[in-house]
Amino acid sequence: MPADERPGFSWRPRPAWGLVAAAVLLGAVTLIGLRLRESASVALPSAVLVYLVAVVIVAVVGGTWPAIAAAVASDALINWYFTPPYHTLTVAHRENITALVVYVLVAVTVSVLVDLAATQRAAAVRSGLEARLLARITAEPVEEQSLQRLLERLRATFGFTALALWDGEEPVAHAGPPFAGPPALRVDAGNGLLLVAESPATIGEDRALLARLAAGAARTLEAQRLAVQAARAEQLAEVDRLRTAILRAVGHDLRTPLAAIKASASSLASPDVAFTDADRAELVATVLESADRLDDLIENLLALSRLQAGVLSAHLRPVAVDEVVARAALSAGRDRLAVDVPDDLPRVFADPGLLERVIANLVDNALRADGEHRIAVRATAGGGVVSVAVVDRGPGLPAAERERVFAPFQRLGDSSADGRLGLGLAIARGFIDAMGGRLYPADTPGGGLTMTIELPVAGEATT
Repeated sequence: MPADERPGFSWRPRPAWGLVAAAVLLGAVTLIGLRLRESASVALPSAVLVYLVAVVIVAVVGGTWPAIAAAVASDALINWYFTPPYHTLTVAHRENITALVVYVLVAVTVSVLVDLAATQRAAAVRSGLEARLLARITAEPVEEQSLQRLLERLRATFGFTALALWDGEEPVAHAGPPFAGPPALRVDAGNGLLLVAESPATIGEDRALLARLAAGAARTLEAQRLAVQAARAEQLAEVDRLRTAILRAVGHDLRTPLAAIKASASSLASPDVAFTDADRAELVATVLESADRLDDLIENLLALSRLQAGVLSAHLRPVAVDEVVARAALSAGRDRLAVDVPDDLPRVFADPGLLERVIANLVDNALRADGEHRIAVRATAGGGVVSVAVVDRGPGLPAAERERVFAPFQRLGDSSADGRLGLGLAIARGFIDAMGGRLYPADTPGGGLTMTIELPVAGEATT
């Protein structure tokens, strides 16, 4: 993997460029030195220092071997052009020989040190990058696409053409274009996993890095699988909880009206008992009431199943709120209702049948919660919506319980045994959501609970 393609990697030795730099710099220094030599005397120490600067630059660009070549070549140039006698390799003075030998040794030493320092700096930068990546791999929460995102990040960071994690020969996750052929890089990630990659260039020592990345990818895959298993287990637990709740509800709430129907019908069919007309009418009323309760329970179960399956369809059209409220109040009984719904409210986009059922459900809940006071049904318009509030003066609900009441079967732990499955509010919210509205609870000033429906205005007012 090319080190210069990694973020934060600013250096990598390039021998070819180092040789080019040596030729250019040594030539330029020599030409400048010759011009200075014609106009004034150029001391040997000055020439040595200038050439030494050029050798250091070559070491930075090309690494050790181009710098050593530049040191030897510059020593020859100094001898030829700046050491008397000129234009010959003969050295007239012994101290000049010492200076040239020391120059070569110093230049070679500096070249090696510069290359070593640059290599260590690059290694430090790479180690820091690796540490940050591995720390991020460990710290990030594991989700369904965590491994895919990790491979994409590694590919972008280290300049891979393509990168993948294989389970045997089967790809688990892949980043980048498909492999053109067998991947050049294969690193064992343990447990039969392989990290495979294609890269335009590869440094042998990066095998250790690949091994660490492979181990990190394998850990991410294992954590991802565990997270998926945990999510599935949670879903299965929720399904099991719901199934248990349904069975308990069916076992209690459906058997109660069935038992009442059976007892009343058996009594009516008994030849040994003489019933008065009033007794017979009461038994028939019990049968009818229990049958209606069974019908409501079954309808609620079917509605809940449609909601949870996502197959509930709401047929929206402009609807007059006052008409829907009137029908809902009629079905619930108007003797304890105080209805305040103006007939000039704007129409709303809603399914009239679903909306009537929601309002009737909320009114029924309010009547059961408050057995003493009148229940108020009020409607107002503003802000592009029409709000319908069902207000009771009952015990109300603690703030922590207000969302729980919208969960299916939440009444199963209650002491009430009125034959209701606790599905009404869950279905009501599902119906309102399907119509693009909102249903939420709030405190009634002075005590009690207010359930409010908000629906969008249809854009045309009733007349």
